Amino acid sequence: MNKTQTLRGFTTISYWADDMVAAKKWYSELLKIEPYFERSGEDGKIAYVEFRLGDYQHELGLIDRRYEPEAATPGPGGTVMFWHVDDVAVTLEKLLSMGAKEYEGLTHREAGFITASVIDPFGNILGIMYNPHYLEILNSGIQYRVVEE
Repeated sequence: MNKTQTLRGFTTISYWADDMVAAKKWYSELLKIEPYFERSGEDGKIAYVEFRLGDYQHELGLIDRRYEPEAATPGPGGTVMFWHVDDVAVTLEKLLSMGAKEYEGLTHREAGFITASVIDPFGNILGIMYNPHYLEILNSGIQYRVVEE
């Protein structure tokens, strides 16, 4: 019997912002692309924008904080989602020069992994990583794995 993995891959990460105009501008500048999708709320203000980026066209959504779930904790959370980058040090410097604040500095880990993370100007943690495994999978053409039981 074939069975696919329960968690098959990253689809969308959502970041919250009080100032959607500023967040849209900041991320457009960082990513060097405009969002491919935008939705306004009933008041006509930007409620949501979404970017597609990277090798697998993952989605980065920016959501007006007024739609944040009631259970959300204010400030950066404990979860860090890392985006693969080709040069962590260069990307970290760029983020800091754009007003992000260091969350965890440049860290060399085992087997060639390098990480860092920042808090964007809107209070979200943005992780960056050089990940040899990501490049291995990308270069192999593997999209997902089927697990046999």
